[in-house]
Amino acid sequence: MGPRSPRPTEDTGDPPTTGQALYGLMTAAVRRGDRDMSLTSASTLATLDQTGPRRITDLAAVEGVAQPSMTVLVSALERSGLVARRVDPADRRVTLVSLTLAGADYLRRRRRAGAEAFDRLIDKLPPDEAGTLKAAMTALAHLRALDEEERDPGNRSDGGHTEADR
Repeated sequence: MGPRSPRPTEDTGDPPTTGQALYGLMTAAVRRGDRDMSLTSASTLATLDQTGPRRITDLAAVEGVAQPSMTVLVSALERSGLVARRVDPADRRVTLVSLTLAGADYLRRRRRAGAEAFDRLIDKLPPDEAGTLKAAMTALAHLRALDEEERDPGNRSDGGHTEADR
């Protein structure tokens, strides 16, 4: 059996848009991953890995959950040894949540397993399609950065300011 063409969209029967294809790929990545942790927990660990220690209220906003839910989630991650709470040296009234070495190791293993699974699939593509994917790496990395800025505008390299703020 040869390679299948992308599935047509449900609404029109037309080939998928780039956004639909990327969303489908992301969905496949989520389904392929281990089910040992909720998506919100894994995303919270990834946020801490990318941004460093954060307040629970900040994590709740970035992850799109209520603060009490994030408190429960952080407590579970803390019991698992994946995060730790510590006092903010700049303001001793504030508690920050940070990734532990075990949490960083967990993320590395999870990311490596996901990347290896996609590498195996990419190896099955015809050379021209694999080359097209490689050529798109810059654009895909830029898309990821844009998504991170949209999810967490306060953590942008420009200090969270938009052109309208200047």
